[in-house]
Amino acid sequence: MSWIQKLYETHAAIPPDEASVPESHITVKAHIEVVLDAQGNFRRAKVIDKGDSTTVIPCTEESASKSGTKPKTHPLSDRLQYLAGDFRNFGGEVTSGFKDAPGEPYASYVGQLRSWVKAKPYSLMEAILTYVSRGCLIADLVKPEVKVLPLGPDGKFIKKKEKGDEVLFPIWSVLAAGLLPENAVVRWRVEIPGRPASGTWEDQTLIDEWRAYYPQAITLRDTCMVTGDNSPLASLHPAKLRHAGDKAKLISANDTSGFTFLGRFTDDSGQQACGVGYEVSQKAHSTLRWLISRQGFKNGSQVFVSWAVSGKRVPPPLVESSEWMDEASTAFAEEHPDADSLVIDHARDVGQGFAQRLNRYMAGYRADIEPTEDIVVMGLDSATPGRMSITYYRELLGSEFLARLENWHSIMAWPQRLTVEDGPKGKGKPRKRVFWQACAPGPRSIAETAYGRRDDKLKRTTVERLLPCIIDGRELPRDLMESCVRRVANRVGMEHWEWEQALAVACAMFKGFYARHGKHNNGRKYEMALEMKKDTRDYLYGRLLAIAERIEEMALYVAGESRSTAAARLMQHFADHPCSTWRTIELALQPYMQRLQSKRGGFMHNMKSLLDEVMGLFKDEDFQSPMPLSGEFLLGYHLQRLEWKKEKDNTIETEGEER
Repeated sequence: MSWIQKLYETHAAIPPDEASVPESHITVKAHIEVVLDAQGNFRRAKVIDKGDSTTVIPCTEESASKSGTKPKTHPLSDRLQYLAGDFRNFGGEVTSGFKDAPGEPYASYVGQLRSWVKAKPYSLMEAILTYVSRGCLIADLVKPEVKVLPLGPDGKFIKKKEKGDEVLFPIWSVLAAGLLPENAVVRWRVEIPGRPASGTWEDQTLIDEWRAYYPQAITLRDTCMVTGDNSPLASLHPAKLRHAGDKAKLISANDTSGFTFLGRFTDDSGQQACGVGYEVSQKAHSTLRWLISRQGFKNGSQVFVSWAVSGKRVPPPLVESSEWMDEASTAFAEEHPDADSLVIDHARDVGQGFAQRLNRYMAGYRADIEPTEDIVVMGLDSATPGRMSITYYRELLGSEFLARLENWHSIMAWPQRLTVEDGPKGKGKPRKRVFWQACAPGPRSIAETAYGRRDDKLKRTTVERLLPCIIDGRELPRDLMESCVRRVANRVGMEHWEWEQALAVACAMFKGFYARHGKHNNGRKYEMALEMKKDTRDYLYGRLLAIAERIEEMALYVAGESRSTAAARLMQHFADHPCSTWRTIELALQPYMQRLQSKRGGFMHNMKSLLDEVMGLFKDEDFQSPMPLSGEFLLGYHLQRLEWKKEKDNTIETEGEER
């Protein structure tokens, strides 16, 4: 029950101008607006534009969860079959459960509205009750001067749209696919002199009247396990948490034919388990809906949301560092307006620049969030359309939450490939400029690096596995790190820009894995700058591969050829058999080196010197070892490549790279 209590407490912190749907109300897409006068006389009607169709309407527990063959009616606005007493006269088809009940569901709607008006008399509702009691809504909507609903030659509703019907009857253009005009939703507007808010969804007094009336009409009363008060209990809890069409519920026990509660309790009232007050349920679900729409992280059917119970903003735990570094990236681009590709010189600060930006970012939250403040992180997912579960839930102190988040971004920081669009180039298209900045990749990027972009199920599972690593400080999964390394080493099927992004993420995973796994570290610590004196076997082999690729790329560029290099094609084999594969790559380089010796002598001198320098760092037994390479070779390979990206005279354009 802790989650619902925290949401209930958070409800008081929602700003009035950001308040979500009020309790006992839902939002619907209305299609027809009917205008009445103060005496309940029909004045006019119109088809509502799609951009203005979202309407807040009163609801009951049953009507908010419309289901079955006899769905309950909303108290005020609903579909035509509920509001129109003459619906069947024009060939309208009611829901199957009402077919053998003459006058239904119209009679239930009028009866419910009459009870409300009797208990809480209000001019707008009285006018609507007066009008609907006449049972002539359809007759008014099909009048020639109104012409909102289409009729066929037989005077009945048209059951099939024909070509050109959208021009004659605009109602067809606002209905969702598969809906007929007789399924349209109606909202009311009552024009009373001197009253500015004529729409029922705009009248705050009407909204407050229903919020006060409906809880008192609930007969089920007992102790609410959240507040401890004797109050009306909720028997049906709200849905539409993740989006407007979401039918999944967090609390549900209305399936009397299955095993939702049978075998444990005799009924679904909640009195035999943990009763939740109606007001608590409404406010808690409304708060969760507001939090998800405002700051939720969505990954398919998954939703993760973090919040402070006080309502203060908290840093999102599942986003990449680059999302809050956009401002810094833009400023960096403005300082270098002529460059198409830029990389920060990490050799100068070895990550200090990123650490300073991270500290400033976190300091802003620390100044606002008290160390002992309650922070909640919650994950939701649904396996079926009607049931939702809490897949992750943690309550932390403010200081604890910020410290763990900062630690995650620190250990996972690595130069990542970012793009910024600025200024028209060519035929007015924006220019894409590539940046390499230190930041931590997000769980979604890690999942795509490990398993590709297509497998949504693996993406959801990966994000769920990584969340405890971020929030709880757990160790990174070894299999996930190794999957990233293997996929990057096997470059087949990835475009160059996609592979470069994946390479940076794989390096971050490897670095973060050993930073977090202290007992398996064996002294491994990796900087974000090229370590010229580092003599570990895997790191040096990565540098060798980058040098070989650089030489062949330059030779192909000079010759005007565009194809992949031997180093790129043999990368996977090189990772498994570095010593023997290096011999193959080295032999393939000889013709290119001879070609460049005459055309780019200075370049070849530098490359040969670098090759000799790297080879000289090897220990004999390390170079000849048949053991496969670990992901460390990607770090040496990537950092060596970044060194060349910083050179101003770098004229090589890689095929497929965004520029």
